[in-house]
Amino acid sequence: MSTDETPQSAADRPEHVAAPIGPDEAAQALRNGPIGALVVAGIAVALLFIGWMAFYFLLFLPRGPIG
Repeated sequence: MSTDETPQSAADRPEHVAAPIGPDEAAQALRNGPIGALVVAGIAVALLFIGWMAFYFLLFLPRGPIG
């Protein structure tokens, strides 16, 4: 691509753009959409918590109190 050409996006052609949807279809999609994101976020938080507990019980507690 030469420097004088303008970049082309995928949405430059009408056949690559999704058809508009109405408010009812949008509401239905949003009603069912966030469940997957919440599941992924919950799994990530659970893994972080389990890792923190492992550090606490396997590394910090065996060393005993400070002082």
